[in-house]
Amino acid sequence: MESEQTIVEFLLSNKKLLQEYVELRIDIFKMELLRTNAKTSGIIVWLVISLFMLFLILLFAGFTLSFWLADLLHSNTAGFAVTTGILVLFTLLITLFRKAIFINPVIRIILKQNSDEEK
Repeated sequence: MESEQTIVEFLLSNKKLLQEYVELRIDIFKMELLRTNAKTSGIIVWLVISLFMLFLILLFAGFTLSFWLADLLHSNTAGFAVTTGILVLFTLLITLFRKAIFINPVIRIILKQNSDEEK
């Protein structure tokens, strides 16, 4: 019976190995966190740039449509009013269908990335 080690004796005799193991696990966790943060930062930067470019495209497309309609209607006011109405309608449709257009696809992408990372 005396030859059997208790759990305390085992831990004391293997203290250095346990410390190294815990330090390695912490290092691995830090590396995974760093990788996740880098990916997230890259996605956010890409999203901001893409949204800015989309804003510019919509802005100039709106001006083009407004001046084209103004030429057809022979009134700048009418051309810009019709374009504003189209943009307001477009905004309302996006707001009404935001869950199907934006939220659900984003959730699917996040879940797919997480399941791919686990493999």
